[in-house]
Amino acid sequence: MIRPVDVTPLIPAGRQIIESYGDLRFRVSGKLYEGSVLVFLDRTLPWAVREGATITLEALAEIGQAGESGTVEVLLLGCGRRAVQVPADLKAALRRHGIVVEPMDTGAAARTYNVLAAEGRRVAAALIATA
Repeated sequence: MIRPVDVTPLIPAGRQIIESYGDLRFRVSGKLYEGSVLVFLDRTLPWAVREGATITLEALAEIGQAGESGTVEVLLLGCGRRAVQVPADLKAALRRHGIVVEPMDTGAAARTYNVLAAEGRRVAAALIATA
């Protein structure tokens, strides 16, 4: 007899997990967010960015502060329907804060965030809402 194996990752209490995305909103740990969001392991914040071309260091100030405190090492940048190239100066500025940025489409960023969060990595996601 083959017994079922639970492959659901064990998520520590209080950890933010992205449950769904689309229709210009996200559901994170049971709470609905309209529009783009910044997701940290311990909190989720609304984010005013609407398209990848407008992402600046100022728009990622919360991420930079988390990098300086050592709570974020990897930033998954969900750029909307398609990944965009991160300008070299923005990459360098985040690197100075101790953060590596990985651009990808929003869906891939949401899924990858959940995997890395379940592994206990110091990850955050900046996710642009898509329809």
